[in-house]
Amino acid sequence: MKILLIRLRLIGDVVFTTPAIRAIRRRFPDCRLAYVVEPEAEAVVAGNGHLDEVIVAARPKGLARLTGDLSLARRLRRARYDVAIDFHGGPRSSLLTLATGAPMRIGYTVPGRSWSYTHRIPRSRELRQRHSVVNQWDLLEPLGIGPPDPRHDATEMPENPDGAARVAARLAAAGCGDQDPLVVLHVSAGNPFRRWPAASFTELVARLVSACQSRWVTVTSGPSDMEVAARVSRDARDRVDARAARRVIHAGDLDLPELRALIGRASLFIGGDSGPLHIAGTTTTPIVGLYGPTLPARSAPWRDPALVAEAVELPDLACRPCDQRVCVTNDVRCLATISVDAVYAAVERALARSAARAEPRRPGAGD
Repeated sequence: MKILLIRLRLIGDVVFTTPAIRAIRRRFPDCRLAYVVEPEAEAVVAGNGHLDEVIVAARPKGLARLTGDLSLARRLRRARYDVAIDFHGGPRSSLLTLATGAPMRIGYTVPGRSWSYTHRIPRSRELRQRHSVVNQWDLLEPLGIGPPDPRHDATEMPENPDGAARVAARLAAAGCGDQDPLVVLHVSAGNPFRRWPAASFTELVARLVSACQSRWVTVTSGPSDMEVAARVSRDARDRVDARAARRVIHAGDLDLPELRALIGRASLFIGGDSGPLHIAGTTTTPIVGLYGPTLPARSAPWRDPALVAEAVELPDLACRPCDQRVCVTNDVRCLATISVDAVYAAVERALARSAARAEPRRPGAGD
């Protein structure tokens, strides 16, 4: 049997399909399993041992996009897949699914696109308190696959040895040793509705390095927020003494394998609901997630519940969750009013829980 999976666009959404990849391999151990992904998220599945092939759907502009998609469609048609599953449901992914000609084509009941599929799965448009992994898992029902369990079907992104080596070299060059407790703080998110204010990040960094004389903090960001990350790092250094200031690192430009390795090395990850938070969920690293317009019930780390994860949110706001197109209060208060005190308290809880687990590979995590 030949099975094709399609999930375009966002890093976090691709991460959330990885439990399904493992489940399909378990259900059909001898199948040939391929995955179509766009370049930005390729690294998430490139090292996935359950996949036989990763196909990258490039996103050039203009006429090149059309000719590229026609070429890709022909390639998928020639492969003669038995099953094609569209985890995305967008116009491009539905047409690629149709182009496979697979006898079983599974997708969501999306207006104007359902005709691309032979098996249609209802998808609620409401922002329900139901995890995204479960929403995508619904598409496995026609294959006779039972419900997911994060203890057995966690999200995954294997560590890349080359990426880990590059990260180790960067940390060593900054003076951060292998045994030094390290906090990774990610300051950017996919859109303005999910970004905690830079000033709050700055204050948090200063408190983190001041509270523990052995703790290091590395500030990361996406490519579009490099300047913000540099400013947070610089301003935090200005608030503390020289000894603490040297333990604040601006990570600079990291690719996804490097980010995965950095988080895997860390004692704690802090960040908003974005791709890096979900990459953190593929590790055993303790996590503090900041949730504004989104809900932890939908996008908290999907992994063994015994692992440490703290969610910081304002649960009583009537406008949460929202579709992140227009802020009805015009001030994104769901994130902007989350205090540094609240986040720091979550950090202390996470570190205390991590220390209680007594993981030997995290010396100093409970400092």
